[in-house]
Amino acid sequence: PIRAEAAIMTPATNILALRSGKMIQMFNLDTKSKLKSHDVDSPIVYWKWTSATNLALVTAASVYHWSSEGTSAPVKMFERHATIGANTQIINYQVSPDQKWCLLGGISAGAGGGVNGNMQLYSADKKVSQPLQGHAGAFCMVNLPGRDDPAQLLVFHEKKVDDPGHKLFVMEVGRDPSKGAPHRLPPTAIPVPAEAASDFPVSMVIDAKDDVAFLLSKMGFVYMFDIPSGKTMFRTRITQETVFVTCAQESTGAIFGITVRSGKVLRIGLNGPNLVPYIVNTLRDTDLAIKVAGRLGLPGAEHLYTQEFERLIGSGQVKEAAALVAGSGTALRTPETIARFQQIPAQPGAPQPVFQYFSTLLENGKLNEQESIELAKPVLQQGRPQLMEKWLKDDKLACSEQLGDLIMPVDTAMALSVYLRSNCHPKAIQCFVQRGEYDKIVPYSTSVGYTMDYSSMLSQLLFSNPQGALDLAKGLVSAEGGPLIDIQATAEAFLSSNRVQETTAFLLEALKDNKEEHAYLQTKLLEINLIGGAPQVADAIMQNGILTHYDRAHIGKLCERAGMWQRAAEHYSDINDIKRVFKNSHQMNPEFVVTYFGKLNREQSIALLKDMMSRGPSNMQVCVEVAKKYHEELGADELVKVFENAKATEGLYYFLGAIVNFSEDAVVHFKYIQSACMLGQFKEAERVCRDSNIYNAEEVKTYLKNAKLPDPRPLIHVCDRYDFVDELTEYLYLNSLLQYVEVYVTKVSPTKTPQVVGKLFDLGANEDFTKRILMAVGTACPVEDMVEIAETRNRLRMLQPWLEARVATGSTEPGTHNALGKIYIQMNKDPKAFLTNNMFYEPKVLGPFCESLDPSLAFVAYKKGAGECDDELVKISFTHGLYRDLARYLVERQDLELWSKVLTKEEPAEGEAEPDAEKEGQRRQLIDQVVEWALPESESADEVSCTVKAFMAADLPGELITLLERIILQGSDFSDNKNLQNLLILTAIRADHTRVAGYIDQLDNFDAKDIALICVSESHMLYEEGYSIYVKFAKPEFTVDKDEQVEMQVLAIGVLVDYMKDLDRAKGFANQVDEKPVWSKLGCSQLEEKMAAEAITSFINAEDPSEYVKVCAEANE
Repeated sequence: PIRAEAAIMTPATNILALRSGKMIQMFNLDTKSKLKSHDVDSPIVYWKWTSATNLALVTAASVYHWSSEGTSAPVKMFERHATIGANTQIINYQVSPDQKWCLLGGISAGAGGGVNGNMQLYSADKKVSQPLQGHAGAFCMVNLPGRDDPAQLLVFHEKKVDDPGHKLFVMEVGRDPSKGAPHRLPPTAIPVPAEAASDFPVSMVIDAKDDVAFLLSKMGFVYMFDIPSGKTMFRTRITQETVFVTCAQESTGAIFGITVRSGKVLRIGLNGPNLVPYIVNTLRDTDLAIKVAGRLGLPGAEHLYTQEFERLIGSGQVKEAAALVAGSGTALRTPETIARFQQIPAQPGAPQPVFQYFSTLLENGKLNEQESIELAKPVLQQGRPQLMEKWLKDDKLACSEQLGDLIMPVDTAMALSVYLRSNCHPKAIQCFVQRGEYDKIVPYSTSVGYTMDYSSMLSQLLFSNPQGALDLAKGLVSAEGGPLIDIQATAEAFLSSNRVQETTAFLLEALKDNKEEHAYLQTKLLEINLIGGAPQVADAIMQNGILTHYDRAHIGKLCERAGMWQRAAEHYSDINDIKRVFKNSHQMNPEFVVTYFGKLNREQSIALLKDMMSRGPSNMQVCVEVAKKYHEELGADELVKVFENAKATEGLYYFLGAIVNFSEDAVVHFKYIQSACMLGQFKEAERVCRDSNIYNAEEVKTYLKNAKLPDPRPLIHVCDRYDFVDELTEYLYLNSLLQYVEVYVTKVSPTKTPQVVGKLFDLGANEDFTKRILMAVGTACPVEDMVEIAETRNRLRMLQPWLEARVATGSTEPGTHNALGKIYIQMNKDPKAFLTNNMFYEPKVLGPFCESLDPSLAFVAYKKGAGECDDELVKISFTHGLYRDLARYLVERQDLELWSKVLTKEEPAEGEAEPDAEKEGQRRQLIDQVVEWALPESESADEVSCTVKAFMAADLPGELITLLERIILQGSDFSDNKNLQNLLILTAIRADHTRVAGYIDQLDNFDAKDIALICVSESHMLYEEGYSIYVKFAKPEFTVDKDEQVEMQVLAIGVLVDYMKDLDRAKGFANQVDEKPVWSKLGCSQLEEKMAAEAITSFINAEDPSEYVKVCAEANE
């Protein structure tokens, strides 16, 4: 559902407009789809469909037009005039028929409680507006007397503010100035009743059928105006309520309105029979009554017409009298009136009065029968039939038999037209006969239901006019409702007169429905032409296929006698008859022959093909076409046998060539290859062997090998695609087709070169030829496969030039460099340099290759793997005792995971108490090499750090101490490394504390405080070593800052008093350093040990009174 505040439907189609706020949408209710939508800038105060496709939108400031067609947005037409501004309530909007004029109307409050009306007339061409004072108006199209073009009129009400009178204006808008001045009537007063002085119009509706305008007011009054004259014809009050909406009904001229409160639907229409008497008797306007009665054809003014006519005739006003008669409807259109004009004598230099009369009538409409006859008499006497033809064409004359009789002597075609229009059937048929239009007689008679004796007419015509008889007979036999004559009797009548051509034409028309009961006549029709010397006619009839019930066998024999072989074949079904006819197939159209086979069954087709092929090569081409078209129905195998039995290899080739690209039959592909080879079409054989996936490869290969073709390329493609490379190589080699070996590996399949070379090795081919092939293939040959084949045959060295050439071209394939490396290693051609410097070989390939030849080379190869071959490298090092090399590699690799593999002790195997002694010995030798050589040689801090971490991770404290001593104590770049010195002391603390004191004396760059705290911890209790560290680092050469020196001294005496409990030694240390914080620390410890006197001395030396309370208390005790 869609929420909307207003909806409005088009007047002619099912298109609905919905309005919700500023949103407008259009929907097509037939297709149930939304056409378009738009958001307007300002609220809409009035809207209206002005046509089936245009929606007018009025806002406070402007007027827009929005088309329901296309996707365009609303188009602004004009701005509202100041006189019809925002304070005016819009109640009406009109658009002229030519869409070039717009009329916007509204009302607003006036002085004294009145209601003012204002309208705005806008010209779309001139882009200008004209304000009008009034309440209602409308546009209409009216045909005015004396004018050829219709007038576009604006009819509107005027009521000025300062004038109590109401007026009606009628004026033409939009007329082309070149056609004359626009029509305009003087304004006429509208008779508003006294009791409705404050009333005002709310709408004006046009009755376009009668050219009448209806004006409805707020108080329920309706006024009816005659638009051509602008006069008021009627006024009455039809309701006490306001009619708020109105519309016109075009078909009747009536208008409809709906009242405001009760919602009554009112219908207001013209009461024709009473209108003229009302004008005459009530309005007493004779002129208006005459004009209205004449224009609308209404009764009630006959006596007025008579009086006026007599007056005009009496005064000699012929033209005016004629115009009065023309405008009187049928009141004065009588023979008497014609006689009156005929009796009036003509004036010199002027046309006869009767001609003036007829001319006026023709200008205003159509003449009746009597008028048409009276006009025709003098016109035809004067020899002017073209005028009659023009009036008939313009439908200005009433046709009758008498009029046709007048015209018949002059013009039969015109007379026929009159007879046809007046339904004078005998006279019309007489005209057809006179004009020789016999074929039109029967259709006309049938269409109008007229019957006559056709047999006698046909008999007469047969001798006098055979073609006319034929036309009439054809019409009679094809009449609606069935033939009007006997077909066979009529045909025999034509034949009895030896009219073969007319008989044929008649029977073709009579038998066109192809009915079974006409079988005899169909046969007769073909027979008379085949025997009578017109076989081409019979051929054309059979070609059209309109007759199917004749005796086919009989006609077939007649066709064969006439030499019409194709037609004869079409009529035979027995294969012997068909074979007999097809002896003349060389005289038949090849397309016919091919198509004819489609009508035969499989057995008949095969038999006929065999018969045709047995007559020599003249039929081969058409037989090939038949085989091409019907191979699916007849079977390719059978067709191949037919061609092979007839030894028609060329025909077989062309037949199979047409289907091989689409066939999935292996036999078709094989036979095509075979026939191509037999005919020397090696290119085509090569194409199929190369592209087809259907043929049996083994069968084709065997055939091609046995055929020993001078061009082996078909065999090459078969063997290449289906991997018969060894057989191909052997065939080419043994048949001295070595150039094709090279063609195969260079042009066809370079990737198969290894297989070819391998087979050449096996066949003992010349080594130079093999090398030449390899060099010709170059980098296109897969190196891995080639190397494998060469290795298995111990011919690897032969590849050296080819491999070196690949390297020279920039090849980085690992396989190439692997193979070259193997050759250099075998030849001992500086293999270590190759293994060290070459970046492209695979260590996992050359490493194992080298192990059996030289383990050191294998180590170099594995080392080149940069971690990928670590397991192999460790294994070969342990196996062949390459501990020093392994140690250096481990230090350089800096891989803790790899270190863990070689340093971690292996758990004893199940059931054994100790681990493998051999492996443990290998591990010990590796550790020794690391300690003795590898690490001392290193100049990289990262390498040293990683190695130390590895030893720590492997839980080798003793080995770590040895390693660190070698690095730190024996002089190296890392002797002063703080981290290493820290690590050496800490390792000794944990593993061998007897060495700690010595390390403290020898080492100077370690974290003294941290190491001392670890020494005096409960887990180690190395108090002496901790004391030594504090004392050493309290010296100026180790600690520059005086406060830090004192701090070290305090920590040192702390070790003596807190951990060692040696107060005497502490006293001696205090006397030695003589620092106040040291004396304070000693005093506190003496005080705790109840040594009051010594404590007092120490605090005095420290000048520290902070503990005086405790000192006093202890002294008193």
